Amino acid sequence: MKDGNVSFVQLRRIRPDELSGLLRLYENFPHHDAPPLSCEGKAEQEVWSEICANPSLRYYAAEVDRALVSTCTLTLIPNLLHGQRPYGLVENVVTDPNHRKRGYATAVLQYALNEAWREGCYKVMLLTGSKLEETLRFYENAGFKRGIKTGFIAFPPDNSN
Repeated sequence: MKDGNVSFVQLRRIRPDELSGLLRLYENFPHHDAPPLSCEGKAEQEVWSEICANPSLRYYAAEVDRALVSTCTLTLIPNLLHGQRPYGLVENVVTDPNHRKRGYATAVLQYALNEAWREGCYKVMLLTGSKLEETLRFYENAGFKRGIKTGFIAFPPDNSN
């Protein structure tokens, strides 16, 4: 894939040493429920180490000119039903604002889907908090279907969401 500046995109898993690049992308994610992230923070380092040690937690990125420009996560969940085939959950889809509308997020989502199919998943789910029709169409164009199931979310009682 090429963008307008003739840069090439590489789709791949995020490496353990790339926490700072991932957190730079996450600065563009609307997470109103938490303080800012820091790659020097002990909590972030501990969680990232746990993530990297778990083969069911996959963090993918689109890289352009040695910078992470788009990302998503894929969680593979073992399952007793559906012939013991796992299912996947995609979350945290983020693209750097300077690289939006160039196909990077679509490419990284399709990469994640292909990895899920390679792992034998019978389905992959994605939830979005967006109500914008443009965003919903984006996810449909990336391979997801809306209206198949109804999503519900529960929060702890002390959470202000």
